[in-house]
Amino acid sequence: MGSKQRIKFKRTQAKKPLPGKSVEEIVRELKGETGTPTDYRELSLKIHGLICAKCGREFAPKDRRLLTVHHKDGNRLNNPADGSNWENLCVYCHEDEHSRGLLGDYLRER
Repeated sequence: MGSKQRIKFKRTQAKKPLPGKSVEEIVRELKGETGTPTDYRELSLKIHGLICAKCGREFAPKDRRLLTVHHKDGNRLNNPADGSNWENLCVYCHEDEHSRGLLGDYLRER
């Protein structure tokens, strides 16, 4: 009636990371991402400093993860090297910035 076929799978060995690469670079490489998203974040933090442009809170280097880059024109692909389309916002102000439109739309429909 039916014969069983065996499927053979090739085992692949994981590539060893090159010495000198950071964990973030290795993770990006494994995910197949280019370096651009974090590059503009680091550049924005250098240009504008570790301070929220909306509430003015200053952040210590150990808390820099709480700062995000907001694109003023809403286009995350518009990343001029001079930082003119970026502003550093803390996670709370960034959430507020993006929820304002939703709240306005909701209130207009009432």
